[in-house]
Amino acid sequence: MIRPVTIEDAEQLVSIYNHYVLNTIVTFDDVPFSVEAFKEKIDSIYKTFPFIVFEEEGKILGYAYANKWREKPAYKYSVESTVYLHHEAQGKQIGSKLYTDLLNQLKIQNYHVVVGGLTLPNDASVKLHEKFGFKQVAHFKEVGLKFDKWLDVGFWQLTFNK
Repeated sequence: MIRPVTIEDAEQLVSIYNHYVLNTIVTFDDVPFSVEAFKEKIDSIYKTFPFIVFEEEGKILGYAYANKWREKPAYKYSVESTVYLHHEAQGKQIGSKLYTDLLNQLKIQNYHVVVGGLTLPNDASVKLHEKFGFKQVAHFKEVGLKFDKWLDVGFWQLTFNK
């Protein structure tokens, strides 16, 4: 079931996210979040933007949200999207279900552009974004350093037609 996030979800969400922090290049965070810090993150996002979870039998298997793309007022119709899955829930189309719901909400709320920032290489995330019509618009070489390796970042963009 897909539903809106609640603060009570923070413990499960931080567990999902911290797996990526500690074990992958997917995020450039390198220090795990505390539950309290993640509660603050949830609180700062869900008041303004869609933030949803995929839950099955009381266990959260993934989450997705939109957030501010940039600070300046002219960017108010553009958002950045984020999706994370429990590492044991990959390959079950949960990311697609979350993205379908998130993008529908963003379209209804009259956002114009959705941007996805991806650490590269990341074939699964590239495929997910391109499945929904995102197009690669940028590729920055060696802009992040994690696990003693220089990493690239790509940006994919989806523009909603009015």
